[in-house]
Amino acid sequence: MTQVAQMVILGILLGGVYGLMASGLTLVYGVMGVINLAHAVVMIGAAYLAFFLWRDHGVDPFLSMVATIPIFFVVGVLLYVLLFERISGTSRFGEMTVLLSFGLALVIEGLLGYFFTGIYHSSNPGYATETFRVGSIFIPKGQLYAFAASVALLLALWAILYLTRVGYAIRATMQNTTAAQIVGVNTARIAAISFGIGTALAGAAGSLVSYLFTFFPGAHWQFIALLLALTVVGGLGSLRGALVGAIVLSIAAALVTDHLGPTWSYLTFYFALFVVLLIRPQGLFGREASL
Repeated sequence: MTQVAQMVILGILLGGVYGLMASGLTLVYGVMGVINLAHAVVMIGAAYLAFFLWRDHGVDPFLSMVATIPIFFVVGVLLYVLLFERISGTSRFGEMTVLLSFGLALVIEGLLGYFFTGIYHSSNPGYATETFRVGSIFIPKGQLYAFAASVALLLALWAILYLTRVGYAIRATMQNTTAAQIVGVNTARIAAISFGIGTALAGAAGSLVSYLFTFFPGAHWQFIALLLALTVVGGLGSLRGALVGAIVLSIAAALVTDHLGPTWSYLTFYFALFVVLLIRPQGLFGREASL
C-alpha cells in the first residue's frame, strides 16, 4: 500500500508539470484551431536558455522563468504574425498549420543541433536530488517545487482568462469566433496574444524541463507525442481536460512503471489515447462536433 501511495504522489507531481506543458498547446488550439507541433521544440529551446543561465551565471531554473516567460511570449507573437497569420482564413487552415508547425519544429531542432550539438544536458541545482521524508514515503524536492510552480502558473492563466478583458475576449473567441467578431473582438489581435501566451507557457515549462529531465535537440518529439496524447484525451481546446488528463495519466504511468518497468510507462498515454478515440473521440472534456 505504501508503494502505491508513493507512485500516486510521484504521478501527481509530474502530472502537474505535464499539465503546464499541455496548457499552452491546448490554449492555442482552442483559440485558433492550430495544432502546434513546434510547441515542444520551443520548450526545449527554453530549457537550453535556462541551462546556460544556470551553468554560466548561476541563475536558478525557477528564477530563469523571469527571462523565459517574457522572451518566449514575444517569440510566440512574432511567430504568429510572421507565419500563421499569413494563412489565417484559408480553406485548409488546420491542415496547413500542422505542416507549417512541423516544418518549424524541424528548423528549430536543426538550429539547436547546429549550435549545441546532440549532447545531453541537464541543470543540477542542489534540490534536484534531495527529498522530503514523510514516514516511509519520500517526496522529491525538485518535482514538488516544479509542481508548485506549475500550479501557480496555471492559476495565473486562470486569472488572466477569467478576470481580465483580454481573458474575456480569449474565451469568447474559443467559444465562437464569428460571434466574438460581431460583438467587436479583434480576433486577429487575440490570436496573436493567445499564441504568445501559449509559447510563454512553453518557455516556463522549459525552465522546469532543464533540471527535471535530460534533454537534447531531438527530445521534443517524445514530448510532443505525449502532449498531443494528453490534449486529445482531455479534449482539444479544454484547459481543464489537459490538466485532469495529465494528472490521471501520469498516476497511471507511475503505477505501470512500478509494476512493469519504465519502458512501458509511455505506452500508458498512447493506450489511453487509443481507448478514448474509440469511445469518446472529442475527449473527456471536449465538445462533440455538430453538423
